[in-house]
Formats: sequence, C-alpha cells, structure tokens
Amino acid sequence: MNPVVEGRVQHVCVGTARPLAAAGRTVLSGIGKQPVDGAVAVGPLGLAGDEQVDLSVHGGLQKAVYAYPMEHAAFWRRQRQTHGVSLFDEPLPPGFVGENLAIEGVLEPGVWVGDTLHFPRCVLRVTAPREPCFKFNAVMGFAQAARLMVREARCGFYLAVEQPGTLAAGEAFVLRPGPRALSITEAIQAKWAKHRN
Repeated sequence: MNPVVEGRVQHVCVGTARPLAAAGRTVLSGIGKQPVDGAVAVGPLGLAGDEQVDLSVHGGLQKAVYAYPMEHAAFWRRQRQTHGVSLFDEPLPPGFVGENLAIEGVLEPGVWVGDTLHFPRCVLRVTAPREPCFKFNAVMGFAQAARLMVREARCGFYLAVEQPGTLAAGEAFVLRPGPRALSITEAIQAKWAKHRN
C-alpha cells in the first residue's frame, strides 16, 4: 500500500499571451505568469484568466494546468548565478518558470502519470512531464536551461482537470496513486536519453 503524500500550494499563477524575445526573434508566449490572490476557477481547459499559445505542446484537456515544485527554486537561482545571468542570490518570483501551481511537498520521482491531486474543491490528474523549449531558455537567461531541466528531471508536470472547481494559494492537497506504471522522472529521462546525442 502506498503511503499518502501531502503537499501544499504556495501560489496560483496565471498569465496572458505576450511578446517574448527568444532565440533572436519575438514570439507570442504565455510563459509569463503572475500570482493571483483568492480562489481561481478551474475548468476543463485550465485556470480562469490563463492563456497558452502553442496548444501542440501545452494547454488543452491533457495539459490544462502546470505544477512545479518550489523545492527546485534554489537550484535555478544557483544556475542563473553560475551562467552570469544573476549577480545576487535573489529569489525567483512566483510564476517565473511558467507554472500555474507553485507547489511544495511532492517531487518528480514520487509523482506518476495517472496519479491524482485532491484539493479541497477540485481534483487534477497527472498526465505528463513538461518538455521545455527555447522560450524557457529565454526566461532563464541562458541557452542550456531547457536541456538542464530535462537532464536533471526538474521538469514539473502537467495536469488534466478531473473535477472542476477552484484553487487558492495556501491550500493543502493529497496525492493519490494511480496505476503507477510510469513516473514523471522516468518519462522525462526517456526523452533525455533519446535527444542527448
């Protein structure tokens, strides 16, 4: 029997599509998120007020919400300093990596495709790891950021909405096991193995 795993939402973040300077061009992106106060409605296509641009890689029914463990924040601060992007060890603001849910208490090795996250007023189902693109490099400020996210399996995970409702910062949630055939770490490492050469 799998033990119950509990976590907490630190921030709920949404964003609208905006121009982003990335890889020498300007593209439209919804990666820039900002924290929201109070309860946010969650429907089949995600959070109220949130937009995604390229629905082939994020958004839609299977990738409606993106959750990211805030335990990784210190890692990204160090990486930005190492790559000369940041001179000081300043905290990254909520929504910086494009997350809708900044969470704590669960990490990729303990999250499996098909697991469900039960919040007080909604239920979300884990569907896939995030596969970052050049837009993530632009936001982080160095060209190796996306490869590093995949290699280190610090990718977070996408969620489908099983039971619509609301989400709010400060809420606790319980992770309940699904079939447990493929962990998020295994899924993203398989992608890394395919593309690392």
